[in-house]
Amino acid sequence: MNDLHIIDSLFLTNLDETDSDDLVQLISGEDEDETIDEKVPEDLAILPIRNTVLFPGVVIPITVGRKRSIRLVKNAYNHGNRIIGVVAQRDNSADEPDPEDIYKVGTVAKIIKMLVLPDGNTTIIIQGKKRFKITSFLQEDPYIKAQIKLIEDKFPSKKNNEIQAIFASIKEAARKILKLNPEIPQEAQAALDNIESPSFLTHFLSSNINAEVADKQRLLETNDGLARAKLLLEFMLKDIQMMEIRQEIQSKVHSDIDQQQRDYFLRQQMKILQDELGDGGLDQEIEKMRMRGEKKRWSEPVAKHFNKELDKLSRMNPAAAEYPVSYNYVEFLLDLPWQDYTKDNFDLKRARKILDKDHYGLEKVKERIVEYLAVLKLKKDMKGPILCLYGPPGVGKTSLGRSIAKALGRKYCRMSLGGVSDEAEIRGHRKTYVGAMPGKIIQNLKKASKANPVFVLDEIDKVHSDFRGDPSSALLEVLDPEQNDTFLDNYLEVEYDLSNVLFIATANTLDTIHPALRDRMEIIEINGYTLEEKTEIAKTHLIPKQKKEHGLKVKDVTLDKKAIVRVIEDYTRESGVRNLERKLGAIVRHVAKSIAMEEDYPKKITENEVIKILGSPVFDKEIYQDHDNMPGVVIGLAWTQVGGEILFVESSVSRGKGKLTLSGQLGDVMKESAMTALSYLKSSAERLNIHYKVFDHYDLHVHVPAGAVPKDGPSAGITMLTSMASVFTQRKVRSRLAMTGEITLRGRVMPVGGIKEKILAARRAGVTDIILCAKNRKDVEEISEQYIKNLNIHYVDTVDQVLEIALLKEKVKNPIEFVTE
Repeated sequence: MNDLHIIDSLFLTNLDETDSDDLVQLISGEDEDETIDEKVPEDLAILPIRNTVLFPGVVIPITVGRKRSIRLVKNAYNHGNRIIGVVAQRDNSADEPDPEDIYKVGTVAKIIKMLVLPDGNTTIIIQGKKRFKITSFLQEDPYIKAQIKLIEDKFPSKKNNEIQAIFASIKEAARKILKLNPEIPQEAQAALDNIESPSFLTHFLSSNINAEVADKQRLLETNDGLARAKLLLEFMLKDIQMMEIRQEIQSKVHSDIDQQQRDYFLRQQMKILQDELGDGGLDQEIEKMRMRGEKKRWSEPVAKHFNKELDKLSRMNPAAAEYPVSYNYVEFLLDLPWQDYTKDNFDLKRARKILDKDHYGLEKVKERIVEYLAVLKLKKDMKGPILCLYGPPGVGKTSLGRSIAKALGRKYCRMSLGGVSDEAEIRGHRKTYVGAMPGKIIQNLKKASKANPVFVLDEIDKVHSDFRGDPSSALLEVLDPEQNDTFLDNYLEVEYDLSNVLFIATANTLDTIHPALRDRMEIIEINGYTLEEKTEIAKTHLIPKQKKEHGLKVKDVTLDKKAIVRVIEDYTRESGVRNLERKLGAIVRHVAKSIAMEEDYPKKITENEVIKILGSPVFDKEIYQDHDNMPGVVIGLAWTQVGGEILFVESSVSRGKGKLTLSGQLGDVMKESAMTALSYLKSSAERLNIHYKVFDHYDLHVHVPAGAVPKDGPSAGITMLTSMASVFTQRKVRSRLAMTGEITLRGRVMPVGGIKEKILAARRAGVTDIILCAKNRKDVEEISEQYIKNLNIHYVDTVDQVLEIALLKEKVKNPIEFVTE
């Protein structure tokens, strides 16, 4: 029994009938053989035990406390053969169990040793022998006695591959349990390795697994040894899984507690240091925020929301992940300008002077700003207008916003909307998102530190939508004077008043702006600058600016007016002045280089000097050419993004079958204008003395030079008709005459756009007479008198009036004699 004593010293603990859960002991191979050979009587005293099940071959200690059990143990130990029957109790709450309260299958046990303790309890050490089944109960007093029938174990005698695999898995699972449970002594591993008998390994581990009594009883009642081993393995694997999960949870909790304890100690140390330095730490910071909040001129709902957030911040653990988010939010609320306005400067003359100084021309915009100032001066609380400056690039739309802010005495903000496709750029992100930020509108107001800046929304026509939302729809609220006093940013979570902000949007085209958004803005069109305006801008603004940027003094160099005109006409082709500024910068740099290298240079830059510095002209301008003896050549007027242009429409006829050919890279609308003109000409052939058969015997070719340049639009309608009429009648076209206007099949002349640019282009080209639709008279009246001086403008309503003015009675030299047969 040496093995037993070793195990006693390792595992033996006092157990009583109410708690026998601890690890049980194992015996040697010889002891197991003895349990098989030992004779067992048919009548046995039955000892009920709670919370455990005794298996054959296993040794466990039990502390006996119940009177019936003490009598049974003493009688068996002192007067009998020490053999008793041990069964598990079904109902643990029964102190004096009846036959119905115990299982019918148990284990024959031998009392190895009995100890009487000073407190009156008796401890016995018992060893399981064989399994049995109660067939009948013989007595209940003074203890339960029953007739039994032994149950033989049916373990396979031969070890095949399946059996070896099952028992190897059982041993591996047992080792894993020993590894996961640090409370089990390491010596248990050696004891486990010494077990060779499959039956005893099964009984030993069945007794020791962490399972309910009912599950252990199920193992005991399973007769087939292989089936019992498989069931044992199932219970062990479940136990391993639970232990691993428990260990993982404990590890995480332990790690979190360690981190929290570390942060707590560090913050306590920081607090002590801050107290020593006279800095009260977080509490004082929160109190300072509260004092700042009391001075803010925000509404009652905002004040209530702020105090709620501040109270939440004061209760929050500084180590929590949400703390910096809440802290930054409260700080952002304080940094915003709530009803903090810049005092407007109502000196209207000063405002107009500033606008005139910074920008030449743009009279409509300047007038609108002065009107706004005047009304604001009288009414005091007028909501800011939403202006949209629409025009080609480089005409000063964006820089005008800065000048307006300067004239009003307000702060200036600018937000570029080019390429913006995320709605959050306007409305901001909700605080629940990681890295959440307010929208650019609110951010810029914080940067401006005033609630009524001049806010430029640059390139509003470049906004587009995608899967992240539609910024145009978000701007609807921002740019609506009836709604923007309650603008709600997702990050801010409270309403903010934008009604005092002067929004100025800029756009190059209106086609891509959302219709509802366009409806909310006051559109002010800014046309491209004329040659005269560009010349004045260069003299007044661009040249002085370039001299300053390149370190030249005012007297170092001057540019002749003709030289400026040469730069504009031959080296730039634009509506604005960006390229003009670059070319003037190149001239000034050339002078700066000469001064730095102490070389001689001309103090006054002339046309010839421009060619020397900038090289050969890049662009050729169209000028009037005399075509008195060539029928079908008429001058039309066109509008481009870089200003007005004159264009020549040429028509010629040749023998054929009445085919119409159009060339010069014409667009669909322009081609339709040509077909409309020809149809009208055919219908009016008799009045124009054109034989109707001519159209069937001659092909007509209409060409618009500069074939590489795409052309489109209806404004060349009367020009094409005049060209066709001239070539079919062989009549001369009035010299130095240009025209623009759309025609209809009924012979009506319709108004067109771009009149100012077209008239200035005609004037530069040397044209003296212009034909326009009568409805375009209003556009001419808006042009300064100096630009239409010495021009004869003929207003017409019908095509017949056009032909009467444009075609002379005289025919060209060597006219074509049309053959109609």
